[in-house]
Amino acid sequence: MATASVSGDCQKELWRRLAEVNDPELDEPVTEMGFIERAQVTGDGSVEIDFRLPTYWCSPNFAFLMLDGVRKALDQLSWKPAYRVKLHDHMFADEVNRGMEEGKSFGDIFALLAEDQDLGGLRATFAMKAFKRRQEAVLRGLKAHGLTDREILGMDLPAYDVARFEPGEAAKQKPRYRAALLERFPDRRADHPVFVTWGGQRIPPGALSAHLAELRGVRINMEFNGALCRGLKQTRYKELDVIDGEPTLVDFILDRVPPGTAPAA
Repeated sequence: MATASVSGDCQKELWRRLAEVNDPELDEPVTEMGFIERAQVTGDGSVEIDFRLPTYWCSPNFAFLMLDGVRKALDQLSWKPAYRVKLHDHMFADEVNRGMEEGKSFGDIFALLAEDQDLGGLRATFAMKAFKRRQEAVLRGLKAHGLTDREILGMDLPAYDVARFEPGEAAKQKPRYRAALLERFPDRRADHPVFVTWGGQRIPPGALSAHLAELRGVRINMEFNGALCRGLKQTRYKELDVIDGEPTLVDFILDRVPPGTAPAA
């Protein structure tokens, strides 16, 4: 019984760590996106992960970033297990799996493909988008609570930390924005404003509406890509029940919508 309890605790810790790994383009956990097909703690304590992306041709640098995130998450497990992470059904699965097992970098795995790939720059771009998306959700939540633009933009970290939201997007993104802010500005003082631009500039109260409009564009783009990824994955692996009714975006992309016919005279 004690062994079963320990195994269950390890399994919970495993999923908790995996939930900290985000799709870098979408800023959503790979667990919520359904990319983790299987995560299993075996009888000897080792870990096996099966990973599957929405399409056969997903960008190899995106695949590498996510799998590297999974590898780092597994390195944080308390019992320090041996592990195997396997990418399935991808055009570069063999190269990625072999390289990951050997602990290689993206440049090592894709020496030719990586010539023009700056993964550091790519990570920075995705970090910027995640920062903006998380910030927008919290700003919208505070405005919904009736705070003025001046009150919101005058908040420091102590005031931010005591703010409370009902369950929803603002509540979900509040700790994630805090983490992104301190990762971006690790030397930030507690009495500094908590809402700043990606470059660190203060946002004047009169400019908040324009700032939110910019953030909204980032969010809509990320939400669209997220919906597309989910739809493609569900369709590819027959996870989506096809029902009668209006065609979805995925139906149009996969050319499953028959040409319209003229009504009978």
